[in-house]
Amino acid sequence: MKFNPFKEKPVDIESTIQDWSKLYEKAYDKNEVDPYTRTRIILMNGTEFESVWFMHQFSRNCNNNDLRRQIALVRRIEQQQQKKIGSLKPLDESILEQTIGYEQLAVDLTAALAQMMKDEYSRKSFDFALLEDFDHLYRYADLLEMEHGIKAEKLVGKYTEIMPARPTIAHHRHPFDSIKQHICAESADPMTKLAVNIITAAEQQTMNYYMNIAPFYTSDIGRKLYSEIGMIEEQHVTQYGSLKDTECSWLENLLMHEYTECYLYYSCYESETDDNVRKVWEYSLMQEIAHLHKAAELLKEYEKKEWQLVIPQGEFPKPLVLKENIDYVRNVIENSITMTADGDDFSELCELPETAKFYSYQNKVNPNVDIVASHLIIDQYIDQNGKDYRFQVAEHPIEALRNRKCDNTAIARVVDEK
Repeated sequence: MKFNPFKEKPVDIESTIQDWSKLYEKAYDKNEVDPYTRTRIILMNGTEFESVWFMHQFSRNCNNNDLRRQIALVRRIEQQQQKKIGSLKPLDESILEQTIGYEQLAVDLTAALAQMMKDEYSRKSFDFALLEDFDHLYRYADLLEMEHGIKAEKLVGKYTEIMPARPTIAHHRHPFDSIKQHICAESADPMTKLAVNIITAAEQQTMNYYMNIAPFYTSDIGRKLYSEIGMIEEQHVTQYGSLKDTECSWLENLLMHEYTECYLYYSCYESETDDNVRKVWEYSLMQEIAHLHKAAELLKEYEKKEWQLVIPQGEFPKPLVLKENIDYVRNVIENSITMTADGDDFSELCELPETAKFYSYQNKVNPNVDIVASHLIIDQYIDQNGKDYRFQVAEHPIEALRNRKCDNTAIARVVDEK
C-alpha cells in the first residue's frame, strides 16, 4: 500500500518544538557506521538547509506579515531538525573523512535518482554530473590517503568504486553552459519532480560545505582542492536548479518542498539500519507531515488552490534507497566520458566548434595544468607512491584512464583523446 502524507492526521506544529537536550543526539561511531547511514545524514542535513533557505527567501519576498509568521514558525522547526541531524556526526570525524561521505552520497544518490525518473532530458543531466562527482571522490580519496594514511575504500564500505572518470580539470565550463531547460510541473512525472528537488538540495549542501570549509583545511594543496571542486559544485547547483519548474508560485514551491522532505524522511526511515538514527527519521517525518498540511492550508487560504493542483495524487513513488551502483556508474562512464555541456544540452567534445565558450573559459582558468589542484593531488601522490590510489572491482572501462602512473588531463578536454 502506497503512503500518502496528505491522508495522515497532522500533529500541532508547536507541539513539536524541542528543548536543547533533545536536539543533541548520540553521534554514530565513524568506525562502525554503515556508509549509507552517514550519507543519509548528509542528505537530510542538506535537505533541511534547502528548506530553511527557501523559506527565508520566501519571507523576504512577501509583504503579508500574517503569512510570514506562519512561514517563520515552520522554518524554526526546520532549523531544529537540522541541528539535531548535525549532531549525529561524531567529534572525531575529520573534514576530509566527511567529504568522502559527501562524494559517495553524490555518486550513489545521483545514480539512484537517475534510474527512478522517467524524463530522459533530466536523466541525461544527472548522468553528466554523476561522472564529475565520481572523479571528485577519487581526488579527495588520494588526498586522504596521502596526508592521513586512511584508505577511503573503508569509509565507502567498498560499495562505491574509487577511480578517475571525466577529469576534474575538464569540468571547468562557461557559466552559460550550466543553464538547462526546466521541467514542466504539469507534464513531468512525480519522481522527476522529486528527483530535481532532492538533487538540487544535496548538491547545494556539498557546495556550501566546500565553500565554507576550504579555509579551515590544514594544507595548502587541500585548501586549493576544496576551492576548485567547490567551483564545480556551483556549476552543478546551477545546472540542477535550472531544471526546477519555474512556473510555480511561492506557496506552490513551499508545498513541494514539504512534500519532498516527507518523501525523503519516509525513505530514510524505511531503509535505515541504525536504530537511534531511525528514530530521528521517524520523528522528523511526523514533523514534516504537519508542515505539509500547513503548506496546503496556506495555499488554499492565500491562493485559493487545493494541494491536488500541485501534487495530483499525493501517494509517494517507491522509496529512495541508497545502495551500491557500480554497474550503472561504469556504464555511464563508458558511454559518456567525453561529453561536455553545450548550452541547453550536452555534446561530445569533438562536436564543439573551436569558438565554443568551453575552450575560452578553459584557457582563462586553466592556462597551465600544473596550477590546477585536482591534477597536482594525483601528481604528488604518484611521485610519492609510484602509482595513484584506487579501489576498483574490475579493469577501468576507459583504456585512457587505466594508467595508474600518470594523471590524464586531456580526456574530455582535448579533442580525440579517449
